[in-house]
Amino acid sequence: MPNHLPQVFGGQESQRQDRTVLETVNEASTLGWGTRIKGFVACFVIGGVCTILGVCLLFLPRIGLTLFIVFYTFGNICALGSTMFLMGPVKQLKSMCDKTRALATAIMLTCLVLTLCAAFWWKNFGLALLFCILQVLSFTWYSLSYIPFVREAICKLLSVVVK
Repeated sequence: MPNHLPQVFGGQESQRQDRTVLETVNEASTLGWGTRIKGFVACFVIGGVCTILGVCLLFLPRIGLTLFIVFYTFGNICALGSTMFLMGPVKQLKSMCDKTRALATAIMLTCLVLTLCAAFWWKNFGLALLFCILQVLSFTWYSLSYIPFVREAICKLLSVVVK
């Protein structure tokens, strides 16, 4: 906030009010490249550790499945959040909503929420596992959208295999 005081006291307050929320968030999230890399690596590693820990805890009696669901879902959220350090939150959100990724993003986020609902609210662990599998598939499909022509190649391969 102190950085904005000169603008407010200098009579530039009206310009600041004309900015959108996204511009304000983007300005506030400007980090140096080194900090961005550290944030990406930290978030990605935490996500990976949570995912692996979840798989290891899966085999504990009675609470294993619940712990797996929590750690696996949290790991996916961390992995997704890690890329926000590289791109910035506004650019990442715009990229996620791009027409090539919008469906995969919607399915992925829906499955994240439904996994937790199935585990804690509905207490249906079979459904929770189904949503975990859908998380994997949708997160993979979403991630592949960043590699040019890979999704098209997979679709062509599947169409040949299915025939």
